[in-house]
Amino acid sequence: MKYCKSCVLPSTRPNLFILPNGNCTACETHAFRPKIAWGKMKLEFKNIIKNIKKKKLLYDCLIPVSGGKDSTWQVILAKKNGLNPLAFTYKPVMRTNIGQKNLDNLKKIGVHHIEFSINEKVEKKFLRKAFTKFGSVAIPMHMAMWGISYNLAKKFKIPYILWGENSAREYGGGKKDLKLNRVNQKWIQKYGINFGTEAKDWIDKDLTREELAPFIKEKVDKHNNPISLFMGEYFKWDPNQTYKVAKKHGFNIIKKKPKTGFYDYADIDDDLISIHHYLKIYKFGFSRMYDNLSLEIRNKRIKRKDAISIIKRDNFKTPKEDIKKFCSFVGMTEDKFFKICENFRNKKIWIKKKNRWVLKVPLK
Repeated sequence: MKYCKSCVLPSTRPNLFILPNGNCTACETHAFRPKIAWGKMKLEFKNIIKNIKKKKLLYDCLIPVSGGKDSTWQVILAKKNGLNPLAFTYKPVMRTNIGQKNLDNLKKIGVHHIEFSINEKVEKKFLRKAFTKFGSVAIPMHMAMWGISYNLAKKFKIPYILWGENSAREYGGGKKDLKLNRVNQKWIQKYGINFGTEAKDWIDKDLTREELAPFIKEKVDKHNNPISLFMGEYFKWDPNQTYKVAKKHGFNIIKKKPKTGFYDYADIDDDLISIHHYLKIYKFGFSRMYDNLSLEIRNKRIKRKDAISIIKRDNFKTPKEDIKKFCSFVGMTEDKFFKICENFRNKKIWIKKKNRWVLKVPLK
């Protein structure tokens, strides 16, 4: 286990590499950003809009939204550029009050909106199976998000689906993936938090094809094949800036200390998110705090030594209340939950000392 010499990300982060110079691929990519011809990229996006407008469609694009700062920014940016978007939301099982408030606010910005709710019995079974098999609570959500957005765009004959940032660029990825401005099936398999699985891989006696229908992406039709684009490839993406834009348009935050990560304006729309990030501790030895602070370091808003101090003070907290809610929803005891977590503890990076798990290579 190694750490980037410039930020605080470890080599255990999926798809991230520490290069011979000591920097991680995310930092190297960020350093290249000033060389990107953003004016040219914006012009390219405007040309895409021109081609869309020629078709005189009911909706120009579909935007998957949670009501968070980034999806609010995406809708505002799309409308600012003359697009008529249809917003789509997959309803999470543990949506927060602030998440609902921000989603309602997003709709007030002036956009038609569709919310899709999964059969609760199916969601319980799928969540429990995904957690037990992969130590993940994010697979059903992401699989539904990717599948339903494509199928919905296809149904309404919407040519483009607009996503936010390319996580391969912001958090580290392969060189080929950095060149992508579109979301394709290979990208989803690698970065889409599906653990390389598709809905069909989950079909068994407990989860039928009919039950998993919302998660199944329809077959590609060359005459009606919506294209997924990253808006962060055409416009500079920075969580601090997307928050400022969203705030101007009524976005609200929790006025207390963040329960996951460094930002009080991110990961606030669904209580499952804190558990998703908590599970990274067992598998990879890092938390959401590392991701957030690494972005802050790259954007020169904090120094690495100060980021390390924050991590040592506030890191690896257990989201107890959210775990209780999750266990209650899927029908699992908390003891069972933590036993499953331990099944995914990476013994290559963790060691037990005085009856306490510690990292073999701590951040310093």
